[in-house]
Amino acid sequence: MAGSGGRKVRSGVMLVGASVVAGAVVAGVALPAVGAVGLGAVSAVDDFDSLPDDFKEPALSQVSTVYDAQGGVIATVFDRDRTVVPAEAMSPYVRTALVDIEDNRFFEHGAVDLKGVLRALDKNATSGGTVQGASTLTQQYVKNVFVDAAGDDPQKVQEAQRQTLGRKLQELKYAIKVEETLTKDQILTNYLNITFFGEKAYGVESAAMRYFGVHAKDLTLPQAAMLAGLVQSPSGYDPVVNKTAAKERRDTVLRKMAEYGHITQEQAQQAIATPLGLNVHPSQQGCITAQRGEGFFCDYVRKVVLTDPAFGRTAAERQALWQRGGLRIRTTLDPKAQAALDASVTRHVYAADRPATAMSIVQPGTGKILAMGQSRPYGVSAEQHQTQINLNVTKAMGGGLGFPTGSTFKPIVAAAALEKGIQPSQSYTSGYSMPWPAMKDCAGGKFPSAGQVHNDSQNLTGAFAMPAAMAQSVNTYFANLEADTGLCEVSRMAAKLGITEQAGGEKLQVVPSMTLGSNDLTPLGMASAYAAFAAHGTYCAPTAVASVTGPDGKELAVPQAACSEVMSATTADTVTAMLKGVVQDGTGSQAGLTDRDSAGKTGTTNESRQVWFVGYTPEMAAATVVSDTEDPKPLDGQRIAGHVVEQAFGGTLAGPIWRDAVGGALAGVPAGRLADVRLPDPRQPDARQP
Repeated sequence: MAGSGGRKVRSGVMLVGASVVAGAVVAGVALPAVGAVGLGAVSAVDDFDSLPDDFKEPALSQVSTVYDAQGGVIATVFDRDRTVVPAEAMSPYVRTALVDIEDNRFFEHGAVDLKGVLRALDKNATSGGTVQGASTLTQQYVKNVFVDAAGDDPQKVQEAQRQTLGRKLQELKYAIKVEETLTKDQILTNYLNITFFGEKAYGVESAAMRYFGVHAKDLTLPQAAMLAGLVQSPSGYDPVVNKTAAKERRDTVLRKMAEYGHITQEQAQQAIATPLGLNVHPSQQGCITAQRGEGFFCDYVRKVVLTDPAFGRTAAERQALWQRGGLRIRTTLDPKAQAALDASVTRHVYAADRPATAMSIVQPGTGKILAMGQSRPYGVSAEQHQTQINLNVTKAMGGGLGFPTGSTFKPIVAAAALEKGIQPSQSYTSGYSMPWPAMKDCAGGKFPSAGQVHNDSQNLTGAFAMPAAMAQSVNTYFANLEADTGLCEVSRMAAKLGITEQAGGEKLQVVPSMTLGSNDLTPLGMASAYAAFAAHGTYCAPTAVASVTGPDGKELAVPQAACSEVMSATTADTVTAMLKGVVQDGTGSQAGLTDRDSAGKTGTTNESRQVWFVGYTPEMAAATVVSDTEDPKPLDGQRIAGHVVEQAFGGTLAGPIWRDAVGGALAGVPAGRLADVRLPDPRQPDARQP
């Protein structure tokens, strides 16, 4: 009889605990005291009354979609794979199945099911276990809110799932609040949107797509039953790894639905006889899924959201916005331009080549980024020569340290000189090599004449005016022009064109070699700078995001196009006229387009470690660089796209990449005209730089 007495005492303890959890505390009713145990229960009631009841429905993390300018999907990105849908977008089968297997009296009881608690209490008292089971769907929903709020922090998740009296009391208090503010249908809908179904699928819409490739509204009876059965143990009943357990659980759900009269026995038997019929769609998300080389642009968009104050005052606010998701991000990417760029960079430089090429295209007058890509695919597989470093942008935006730009910086020096009043007819006579002219930095510090500057060809000697010097890329001419213009004026012009620092975040080096492109810059930065020449002196900071719609359907604020007049139209158009000469009969002749006006400048750095071509039409400005990205070695003698490059120059290596990409992007587009400006007659040297 001693054993029997012990069971009675244990039953009394469990009854008091269950009473607290079950709902006698809800009405503030005094619990019957059972000796000292009763006093503990009264304390639990006091604890319950002191708990806050300011439960708020969470903003669920869900999928965001990134679109191109034509509405095509670039990629879906998410912290958790969830798409919130309304009740009418859920199959009635799945709603009924969930209630029948988890809480068949859901529509009859309040926040707590006293009958269910007493039933569970009896089983627990008999087995000697702890209070478990008997949680209503409302209580389960509240627990799921705690778990979802814990995110991916294992410790917080464990805390949210602890089966303690304190946790049960808190869930109960909030469950009461939920029942007061939401209808049963709303609670059920919220539950189906928040709960985890395994295989990285959160919410019934994502689960339906994951396991069957259908929307939640189209789930059949056996499909709905399988999903409802997963809720109890997503890993234990995972149909991908344990089909037998998943089918047994599904069939249990079907029998329950028949038992409660929501389907007929015949329907249940037919469904039980049906195979699981999985059509698994593995979880794929993020910029790595983008096609046509769009992964780098996709990642750049992510960086914009995480760094631009338009999306939140603090980094934490912007991170929370991205993690909550549910965003529809419409970008500036032109799919035709992107396809042409991707085809060109991957055809001219192979992914497996030691050197790589990168290219950006922007729209003059708006700053819209129309295309962005590189020869190596976006990803993390070294075996497939993938990378996540975006060679087009600064380190802060997911890029690397940039590249010396070579002579592509010379048009910026020319623009500063013209703005100062120096005429295109300005002539300098020099030999192949000369000492650097003395110059001053912006603080008045002197750079004395020291070292030599020389041309790339020993035949480039004599007197040159600005147009011929630009066409033939005469280094000695631009050293003199920079000295007469002033280093500070050149750096100010660069800043107006968005070049305020180097790609790695270091200060721009305002030194004499600046005119030869000694600073490390990016294709996106250079394309945006040249776009100001095409736009008659108006510079626009590059923009990637056109609009963003939140999960509630409301438009979010996005970064506004920052455009300003940075030089006179006369200066810009004069530079354009000189750069037209570069592609007509200068160093960029292999880059020029034959069916429309184009202008641009070549660049080749010391020992041909990098080669550039930056140019534009009235519709597009683009910059292309080819460089060894490991430990930059000379490109001369390296194998690129199956051929050994004997001598690498901007016009012969980067130029054709630019030509094919921009030409393809503009195929079928009516040709615009670049400005016509009368220039002084150019001097024709005996030999031209390749």
